[in-house]
Amino acid sequence: MREPRFWYPPRRGAAPLLPSRLLAPAGWLFGMAGRIRRRRAVSERAAVPVICIGNLTAGGAGKTPVALTIAERLMAAGEAVHFLTRGHGGRERGPIRVDPARHSAVDVGDEPLLLAAAAPTWVSARRPEGAAAAVRGGARLVVMDDGFQNPYLAKDFSILVVDAASGVGNGRLMPAGPLRERIDDALERAHAIVLNGRGHAADGIAARARARGLPVFNAITRPVSPPDFAGVPLLAFAGIGRPEKFYRTLADLGAEIVETVDFADHHMYSERDALQLLVKARERGARLVTTEKDAARLTHAPVGSARARLREAAMQLPVRALIADIDTLMALIADAARRARRRQS
Repeated sequence: MREPRFWYPPRRGAAPLLPSRLLAPAGWLFGMAGRIRRRRAVSERAAVPVICIGNLTAGGAGKTPVALTIAERLMAAGEAVHFLTRGHGGRERGPIRVDPARHSAVDVGDEPLLLAAAAPTWVSARRPEGAAAAVRGGARLVVMDDGFQNPYLAKDFSILVVDAASGVGNGRLMPAGPLRERIDDALERAHAIVLNGRGHAADGIAARARARGLPVFNAITRPVSPPDFAGVPLLAFAGIGRPEKFYRTLADLGAEIVETVDFADHHMYSERDALQLLVKARERGARLVTTEKDAARLTHAPVGSARARLREAAMQLPVRALIADIDTLMALIADAARRARRRQS
């Protein structure tokens, strides 16, 4: 879905726009339903430590790059890490281990394909069953990408990722605003906050977290081995939560962007979409460039199709989160994993 504009007012502190005010009762009901669900749920514990990377808002905070960075550090320390995710946009309910050679985004969603390139990845609508499958598959530690609001699998350490530039928007619950739950409810269950990007929209959240004794870390998302864009006109396209962040990253790399084309988050590209992008690029004399997540949605397109040609023509920009004072964060995670293992033994 595309984020409604009224979720993020043009000015901080601006009065809520009319659609948000009209939807406020629905937001209250959404919040109450979530609280009741969490209160009544019986959480199951996995046989291994579970680290959760989640967010407060619907999409766009940058949790997947954070999850990848943390998992890579854990693996470098000798942990047998497996990812666990819902597989948003995919048809598989799981539990199923993602096979990038066989599965497409239609099967498992786009983010699991990115995760599977780094570590074994499991898609499961029922998180406890997914964690159990991961343990049977050799996991000694599970990293959940998303699932903070899912109450059925107990977490040993939960990180909330918040976009520093947009924060929590108008501060209202879905559908009146971008919040998945009340801020105070989320902070009660979180163990750390990561502010991703530059800006001050999340300063209030950071202050509330610090007042509760939660550590707050700053991060920026940066490309992995970015290509040299000097003198290359680009047509950039993206179907992610906030495409403007991708375009800003390209601009920071010195790219000359002649046109941008936005799609909804997790958009599944059609043949018509692909053909239009290929034609636009040819008309503008530009190279196509997109995110790694968008490219994942073009995998396994039929040979000779417009989608296959688009994937071949488009440059990708893989990214990771650079987290300030990451050694302190990793020490907190390691302590949580040790406590979990003592409890399990």
